Amino acid sequence: MKNNRKIFILVESVLAALLIVLVVRVFWEKNGESRYKVAVIIQNSDSSQWASFKYGLKMAAEDQNIELSIVSTGNILTLEEEKDLMELEIGNGADAVIVQPVPGQETEEMLKRMEKKTPVMLALCAAAREEEKSPLPVTGPDNYAAGKSLAEEVCKDYGGNITGKNFGILSEDRDSAASDSRERGLREALESEGARVRWSVSGSFSEEGENSLKSLSKVDVVAALDDRSLVAAGKASAANDLHGALVYGIGNSTEAAYYLDTDAVQCLVVPDGFHMGYKSLLELAEKLEHFFYSVQSQTVPCTVLRRENLFSEKNQELLFTMSQ
Repeated sequence: MKNNRKIFILVESVLAALLIVLVVRVFWEKNGESRYKVAVIIQNSDSSQWASFKYGLKMAAEDQNIELSIVSTGNILTLEEEKDLMELEIGNGADAVIVQPVPGQETEEMLKRMEKKTPVMLALCAAAREEEKSPLPVTGPDNYAAGKSLAEEVCKDYGGNITGKNFGILSEDRDSAASDSRERGLREALESEGARVRWSVSGSFSEEGENSLKSLSKVDVVAALDDRSLVAAGKASAANDLHGALVYGIGNSTEAAYYLDTDAVQCLVVPDGFHMGYKSLLELAEKLEHFFYSVQSQTVPCTVLRRENLFSEKNQELLFTMSQ
């Protein structure tokens, strides 16, 4: 009798535990509402360069039944502003955060502290310059390879001979890990072929004033390492303000594609923003579902666009995500 009573109590306990799990699950799902919330903090979030990234996030959020919060931000975030935004979003119920890190070792240390309590995925690049050694997971392109690919495309257009050609390099923020890796890849590939980098400048480039591109010395090729710099170079090229330099660059906005289509830009290397958004959210969803899962870095591919293949069937999906 005692054994039967023990079995009965055990069965009842198991059934009670299963009932509790079922009730909690029903409560979380709230008749189909999201069980988890993920916040996204990127710089200049309304810029068209993030269109495909945000579209990927939204598609993944729908697939994973996750509430998505994309924070509205300005052009440049400081470390303190980024930290405050993360704390605010977590305080408002975010279970995980996707963040484009402000460059610097201090940011990396801050994010490591945050990540101990809340899952974090970095978007585009690491916080510190040595991307390969990032202690936090990153979803983005191989930035070194993207810079190298840019140099290879220029070399093709010169019949494999760029010896003695002069290059200028543009970037929005030279301190970022993405710009640093892209420039290293570009420089090493160019210099191995006998080309020279005459100048490398960073900042926001305007038509007039101190940061006017037409004030820069003449070069054969201008290489832009990010979307904002590429759009500025494309606009300057269209206005004949680059002293005849050809423009090549890395970008992923409809404006970048426009300057390629109008021949102001010769070649465009496009990181896959859609999958950057989709995969980053997918990894965090896996972590939220399985506590002991370790969030993994994800590398997304780049596509080389030329004017002649811009509207090809192969590139239709890419252009579609860029316009969302």
